[in-house]
Amino acid sequence: MEVRRSVSGYALVLHLVSVWVWCVNGSVHEYNGVNFISKGNAFVVHGGSEGLYSSLPSLNESAAAGISYIKFEKIAIRRPKEAAQAGPSMVQAIVFEVEDKETIGGSAYGGQRAVCCTPDLAKLGVCKQGEIIHRPSTRNPDWPQVFGVSFEGDDLVAYFPSKTIQITETGMYNLYFFHCDPNLKGLTIDGQTIWKNPMGYLPGRMAPLMKFYGFMSLAFVILGIFWFSQYARFWREILHLQNCITFVIALGMFEMALWYFDYAEFNETGVRPTGITVWAVSFGTVKQTVARLIILLVSMGYGVVRPTLGGLTSKVLMLGGTFFLASEVLELVENVGTINDLSGKARLFLVLPVALLDAFFILWIFRALSMTLNKLQAKRMLGKLDIYRKFTNALAVAVIVSVGWICYELYFKSTDVYNERWQSAWIIPAFWQVLSFSLLCIICALWAPSQNSTRYAYSEDAGEEFEKEDTLTLIKPSSAAFSKDIRRSPEPEPARNSNGKSDVEEEKTE
Repeated sequence: MEVRRSVSGYALVLHLVSVWVWCVNGSVHEYNGVNFISKGNAFVVHGGSEGLYSSLPSLNESAAAGISYIKFEKIAIRRPKEAAQAGPSMVQAIVFEVEDKETIGGSAYGGQRAVCCTPDLAKLGVCKQGEIIHRPSTRNPDWPQVFGVSFEGDDLVAYFPSKTIQITETGMYNLYFFHCDPNLKGLTIDGQTIWKNPMGYLPGRMAPLMKFYGFMSLAFVILGIFWFSQYARFWREILHLQNCITFVIALGMFEMALWYFDYAEFNETGVRPTGITVWAVSFGTVKQTVARLIILLVSMGYGVVRPTLGGLTSKVLMLGGTFFLASEVLELVENVGTINDLSGKARLFLVLPVALLDAFFILWIFRALSMTLNKLQAKRMLGKLDIYRKFTNALAVAVIVSVGWICYELYFKSTDVYNERWQSAWIIPAFWQVLSFSLLCIICALWAPSQNSTRYAYSEDAGEEFEKEDTLTLIKPSSAAFSKDIRRSPEPEPARNSNGKSDVEEEKTE
């Protein structure tokens, strides 16, 4: 109970803080006073990167459904008054598919690939000075899409024309805004672009996750029906561990449902519902933390071979609280505010503490399991020993599979620098959900409520040391203690006389 109250308190506090801090849109990419950053010989603003599917063939070309596009709305470029003295200048936008990345830029410039046309290249006639160097794609001569806007005279604001680029081929599309004039200092961009897939506004990497969380919601409902039916049938024999498992299943049902509604709302409106996302992240983090704590407590034999944790309670609470905070921050950064299909560099920094805490959990769990198995074997508690061996095997398989998948994930990301395999990237987060659900199902099968549930609970009965593996009778502590007292303190048989009657009977006769 202390573990659950502590984690719930952390969840409530961090939820309130995150709701106040985060307010981010999704496929509607907004630019509010974004500054241009110097890269090579160009000044750049990254406008977005998303996986987009090709438009579906439609008889009515004016229909919005089934069309994939990038729409530019009210894009304004602003420059300070001192920059207006530089005279006419141009700002360009370029949209390209990742396979055409080599068509952007020219010869080396200062150790980097030149994006802006230099005077030397302009003399060769390969480009116009002050504009972006680009060549037509070999796959589609109309790509990349390049268009721009110029400051005229002493204008402080220049507006991009409203434009819709229809996507006819599936791919990872990138948008950048460039200018090549070093005298244009303090330039900013305002406005928004809208990115849409044929079936909605979800970025391509996230689109399959909506269906996935729909299936996971159904899977949790099926597991919940099984568990709660058993719980209702044998509620008199319920252990504290089974109450904790019930709590984890309920958290999982809420988490999957919230993720599904989060993606469904995002897909419908193009604006990510921050409140739902934060709640989904918080429910998921609480579920992960409680699940790890339950596995640790079971591995330590809490309620089976030891009635309390003793001096370890504070350490367990500290580990759970630290893991919750680290995981909550990581999940908030990764999910709340996700606009592009590209992973941020900040996530790599935040993954490290979570990975270290997970490793510490695993080491502590298996060390505790080893000690618990030795105790059960020494006391010959064969029924409990059998269930703990199955639990240990399941954990070992889960850890081995996890390590293998982490290696694959590292390989996947290291060999996919430009996110060209974005269509299969959704499998990586989906795998962890499936693995944790599978482990939860195994735990539910091992500790399902039954009429013999209490035979796996802690008992001081010495006779339990010789428990047989095939024993199915439920021995309640009260009757066991009574039998124990009888065995230890047998009443002496009354002395009998020569007539065969006891002294007590003779006294009653007299």
